[in-house]
Formats: sequence, C-alpha cells, structure tokens
Amino acid sequence: MSQSATSPIRCFSPHSLPLEACFDGPRLTSDGGLVWLAEADATLGLCAALAAALPDWRTGSVQHSLEALLRQRLFQIACGYEDQNDATTLRHDPLLKLVCGRLPDDPPLASQSTLSRLENAVDFKICYRLALALLELYLKERGRSGRPRRILIDVDSTADPTHGEQEGSAYHGYYQHHILHPLLLTDGDTDQPITALLRPGTCHASRGIVAVLKRVVRAIRARWPDIPIEFRADSGFAVPPLYDYLDEEQIPYAIALISNRRLQAMAEELLAEAKQEHERTGQQARLFGEGQYAADSWEQERRVVYKAEWLAKGANLRFVVTSRSDEPEALYRWYVQRGGSPEGCIKDLKQGCFLDRLSDHDFWANQFRLFLHTAVYWLLDTLRRWLREQRVARMQLDSLRLLLLKIGGWLRFQVGGIRLHLAASHPGEPLWHLLAARPTRR
Repeated sequence: MSQSATSPIRCFSPHSLPLEACFDGPRLTSDGGLVWLAEADATLGLCAALAAALPDWRTGSVQHSLEALLRQRLFQIACGYEDQNDATTLRHDPLLKLVCGRLPDDPPLASQSTLSRLENAVDFKICYRLALALLELYLKERGRSGRPRRILIDVDSTADPTHGEQEGSAYHGYYQHHILHPLLLTDGDTDQPITALLRPGTCHASRGIVAVLKRVVRAIRARWPDIPIEFRADSGFAVPPLYDYLDEEQIPYAIALISNRRLQAMAEELLAEAKQEHERTGQQARLFGEGQYAADSWEQERRVVYKAEWLAKGANLRFVVTSRSDEPEALYRWYVQRGGSPEGCIKDLKQGCFLDRLSDHDFWANQFRLFLHTAVYWLLDTLRRWLREQRVARMQLDSLRLLLLKIGGWLRFQVGGIRLHLAASHPGEPLWHLLAARPTRR
C-alpha cells in the first residue's frame, strides 16, 4: 500500500543535492526472500497440515482461509515481524499477498484482529491435533532421505519470560523470573523439532515428559517398528518414572545426575588421581570411571558413569546414569554431544523464531503460538538444509534471515507473468542461485 500522503523525510546527504525519503514506492517489498519461504512451505506441506487440524470457528462469509491465515502469520514471523500488529501494514505488502495466494492489486490480507481471533479460538483438543500434525511432519521429513538408522531423542526445557498476566505464568527460583516453561523434544542427529509442550512456570523440568515420550515413541514405532530409539537429557529429567519407562521400552539412555555425597564418594579415588596428574603436569587432568548407584527413591541400582576432572580452579565432577554399555569415556562423550541439540535448537527458536514472544493471555493461545514458532523453525531450517546440500556452512537462523529473506524488491507485471526485481548489491544473491540450482528442487 502506498503511503504517499505521508510527508517526505529529510535525510542527511554528503553531497550538495538534498536527499528525501518517502514511503510511496509502487509494489515494493522489503522481503524478497518470501518466495523461498513459500517454496519451503509447499515442499513441507506445513500450512496445509496445520490448517487441516484447525476447525473453522467462523460463521457467515469468510474472506481468508485458515491456510492463508497460517501462511501469513508464519511468513511474517519468519521475516522478523513477530508482533501481530505488524499485519496492519504488512497485509498490503505485494509479495506477501502473492505468496499467500492473492495478486498485488487484490484486497489486503488479514488484519491484526483477525489473526488475534485465530490464536484465541484454540483449546486443548485443537492443540492436541496440532501437536499430532507437527509430529507427523517430523516423521515424514525424517524419512525423506530413507529409513533412519536410529532415532536419537534429546529433551530439554527452557524459560520463556513473561511480562504480563499470562495464564500459567509464575515465578521460577532457578531462572529468577516469571516464566512459562516449555518442554522441547528434538532429534539429536538432525536438530529437527519433534514436539513442543507449554507448561506452567513453576513446574518441574521433567513434568509431562513420560506422557509425551509415550506418544512420540508409539508414533515412531508405528512408522518404523524395529528402528532403535535412544534418549538423552540433563539432570532436570533424572526422575525414576522416566528411568522405569525407558527400561520397560528397552530404550538406551544417558541422563545427567546432580552430584551428592554418595556420588562424590564413588568418584573420590579417581578424583585424587586426577589431582595428582594435574600437579605433576600442570595441565588439565580428566579421568573416567563407573559404578553402581541407587538413590533412595529408586527401586534398583543403575550404572553411573562419571568424569573426574581437575582444573587450575579445582575439581570438576560430572555424573551420568545410563543403561548403555559403552566404555565410560565414550559414553560421557556421547552424552555431552547433546549440547548441540536441543540447546542449539532452542537458541535458534528464540533468536531466529522469537519463541520468547508468548504474550497471549490464554494458556492454550500461547501453546498455539509455541506451535507457530516451531513451524517457523521448520520453514527456516528447511532453507538452511537446502543450502547445506549445496555445501554452504551452517548458519544461525537469524543470520539466514538477513542474508536470504531481507532483500528489497519490486514486483512488476509483464507479458506472461510477474518479475521480482531485487537489490543488485545484496550479498545474499549467491545463495539464491544455489537454492535455484539445487538437484533436489522440483
């Protein structure tokens, strides 16, 4: 939409000629990379799958389909416009309209109030259907290149700070903030999100993990009955019901334990050796051992692997309870690889997909938002994977947005179609050529 009624803005000019700016460009967009988001969505079938899980609450004439509403909202977030209010002007963006199914001269896309009604129309049942849709998307994409050799499930929780009266918000002593407390399951081999669950701010990190894991494991085994499943988590998930479930399902696991006197006594001798080695060499000394351990709440002993490390600043003990049979050092190194996933996924979700903007009042509306931001991760990560296939170094999603999506463009009608003229000096041009030339493109 041209805003030619606004007054020109006088700008600094290092030349003798005056320079003015005005928001009146015809059919201009600041997000030329929307075309790649549309291609990623078409490849994934993402918006169509989510829309199929949403019953239409509206009556009478409908201007915007559910799929178009989802596409508009997801594309806006992916381009860095996480606030619903941004739709007030972006609904007129000619390229956003085009990738959402409308021509530039057609009526505008949905308003902020329409998008707000969409988010607040959901309840528990709808969120459950959306969770199943995202889980099915994960299974489909995980098997796109063939049957997986295994599925490695990494789990973590994160803090989503709140700044209002959001339902479920509460003060959490560990994070020292009022938060909502999302749970995230990711694939440790591919960094793909498996599912995401919103929880109240004061809940324990492990709340809901067994119930969620049961559904995920059931879905994986229904798709690939004999595929190995493995599990890793930090000490927030060191609870007996989880051990018992994993043992019953014969799922190998490695879960960190918080240090205590009994565990420290188990590692005392090895730690003394590490200290002596450090004093002899002046270098970091790291040794690995194992033992059998049972907390008072456990019904049986379990294997615990530990790292006894001595640094210049002193002792560093780490413990991991496991059902795997790897040698202690190999097991510990396998466990700490989880630092890339899901922690890397959470970082991308927050910095690249604005996960920490769960600002609706209603709890289920915020669960819906959690799904939306997870869906945005799928879109941006798909573009990142396409570039990785072309041997482009892996980049964070916020960097990907700046290089690939944030390109000024002009839509011009011509005989036989529409041409998108992009900024000739943009550093992201090579990425466009790589995406266009990738072998897997339809």
